[in-house]
Amino acid sequence: MIICKSESELRYMREAGRIVAETHRIMAEAVKPGVTTQELDQLAEAYIRSQGAEPSFKGYNGFPASICASVNDELVHGFPGPRKLNEGDIISIDIGAQYKGYHGDSAWTYPVGNVSDEVKRLLEVTEQSLYAGLNLIRPDVRLFTISHAVQQVAEAAGFSIVREFVGHGIGKDLHEEPQIPNYGIPDRGPRLKPGMVLCIEPMVNIGERYVRTLEDNWTVVTEDGSWCAHFEHTVAVTEDGFEILTKLPHSV
Repeated sequence: MIICKSESELRYMREAGRIVAETHRIMAEAVKPGVTTQELDQLAEAYIRSQGAEPSFKGYNGFPASICASVNDELVHGFPGPRKLNEGDIISIDIGAQYKGYHGDSAWTYPVGNVSDEVKRLLEVTEQSLYAGLNLIRPDVRLFTISHAVQQVAEAAGFSIVREFVGHGIGKDLHEEPQIPNYGIPDRGPRLKPGMVLCIEPMVNIGERYVRTLEDNWTVVTEDGSWCAHFEHTVAVTEDGFEILTKLPHSV
């Protein structure tokens, strides 16, 4: 069942989204060569808690940290730790915050210093695919129309869409119905209604689409070692379109 949120619930979700967005602003400033992923995690947790919220991910199904920090060929769910970022790396940072019982969730992939032209294009295309999906959100649109738009942008650029991991609904639970793949046939799936809150999150590889999970049972990497990107916003369906609840200060 897809849960539509009331205006009072959306107020809490807007605040959760603001906290997530501001945490990303802090991450964008902190990502640089020499910083460790554990230092990023500590910065994120401190800010989230300073806002009267809790990190959504910490303890979630046993996850040990406040952010997911996935570097280069790591797609999602990477553990923060002593690893230092190097010039030319990329890092996908996934952040969740729970405010008064409601969650916000957003991921962004950041370049570490100067990156190659191919990697720049990967980041640009993955972000473009996110907004291609978002810009179609309005009442009565079928969900997989959004999925199809994401897929078209990524694959037209010669990249591949990961299929094992998907977007999701969000609210009192971090993951709610519906599941939102980043590929699909348009004009299929449930119709969108005002009050639905969705996490749209393209996951795109430079190489083949296949991924595997490491022995830690969390970190997901590409099978072929190619680099990958992950962008995500939490959005509410409105009467005439959509509202991004996790709007990043530096994004479109």
